Amino acid sequence: MNIEQKINYQLNKHPLAKKIIKRCYQLIMYTISPKIKSVGNIVKVSPNDNAEYFFGYYDKCPWDASGRYMLCMRADNTWSDPDPLCTADILLIDTFDNNKTHHIATTHTWNVQQGCMAQWLGPSYDKEIIYNDLRSGKYCAVILNVHTLQERILPYPIYTISPDGNTALSLDFSRLHRLRKGYGYAAIPETTANENLPDTTCIWKIDLKTGVVESLLKYTDFAHFEPRPEMLGAVHKVNHLMISPDGKRFIVLHRWFNGHRKYTRLVTCNIDGTEMYNLSDDDMVSHCYWKNSEEIIAFENKYKSGPGYYLMKDRTHDYLHIWKKINNDGHPSNSPIAQNIFVTDSYPNRIRIADIKILKYPATETESIEVIAKVFAPFKYDNDTRCDLHPRWSRDGKMICFDGAFEGHRGLYVIKNIQSFYNV
Repeated sequence: MNIEQKINYQLNKHPLAKKIIKRCYQLIMYTISPKIKSVGNIVKVSPNDNAEYFFGYYDKCPWDASGRYMLCMRADNTWSDPDPLCTADILLIDTFDNNKTHHIATTHTWNVQQGCMAQWLGPSYDKEIIYNDLRSGKYCAVILNVHTLQERILPYPIYTISPDGNTALSLDFSRLHRLRKGYGYAAIPETTANENLPDTTCIWKIDLKTGVVESLLKYTDFAHFEPRPEMLGAVHKVNHLMISPDGKRFIVLHRWFNGHRKYTRLVTCNIDGTEMYNLSDDDMVSHCYWKNSEEIIAFENKYKSGPGYYLMKDRTHDYLHIWKKINNDGHPSNSPIAQNIFVTDSYPNRIRIADIKILKYPATETESIEVIAKVFAPFKYDNDTRCDLHPRWSRDGKMICFDGAFEGHRGLYVIKNIQSFYNV
């Protein structure tokens, strides 16, 4: 842990002071440093106008099965409110026709980090998308045929979907809005706002074919599972659900807040809510990804070796610290055609530059980490309304897309020629 990380850790106890000190430090460093707008083989695919364009999170792919169409969101403002109450458009970008855009839907509930969870629906990923919306005063999910615009409404919003397109998991987006701005929805008041540990459902299972919703797990289920002393009297939530590639298990981050101190552990579970396993419980777990149906990569802390990227085997305590040169958080995922090739990004550094890196595992005789893009992060996009890059693979593994604001507004960008890394 370097000196900046140590200071950041101490300032977590004082959130307001942290924001002020961080902004002043970055302003000073930016003023005295060389200016960089962007570096890399970056191609813009969203329109050049005054709107804000972005896709959302790193664990979803905006491309359809053919690689022709990309999903994208369009909003007027993404820098004032992390969970806006205004609408946003859902677009298809035709990359075979000069990136022409087609408006296919409008959502009434979204956030700046994950959008409205818009994504192509498997297993074909060619004609239907699913996204979250607000209809008749309730959160819901919409399955939309992009060719006929025929839609089917599901009674709950979705968070993660199995690759076969049959099952989704959901959580309490209203509680998430209160406890983690930029990841929840603001339209419906939270019913558990006055409860630190609600004895209510926190994860639901949805049958996407029938629309049947099943209560899966409660907040108390997590608090009573291998409890820790710091959980007593703490505020609990869950976030970042992700179903395994074979659809049999899912990961979830169980977080609790004790004063200004935040604790996180990574729990895995069968898709029916059984066989919970405490996979990582060393206080801090951040972004995760299923490398395959048995292994998970995560940026997390380990008491013995500190923060970094770790490869873990599900339902065991086996783990391996990889890419030890990287000790800063990012959004990792491995290529859909090669489990040894990964991409991740970084948050803006002291001069407001974020990067995207290709990572090889295990390390080869050549360098196992290569930066393929660098972009400036405007001060306008910061804190809860920051523009994380969230790199995502194309389905053929030949391109990576990301959200960026280095041109003064959010846009959707693509990095090409990724296939050269498979030959090393």
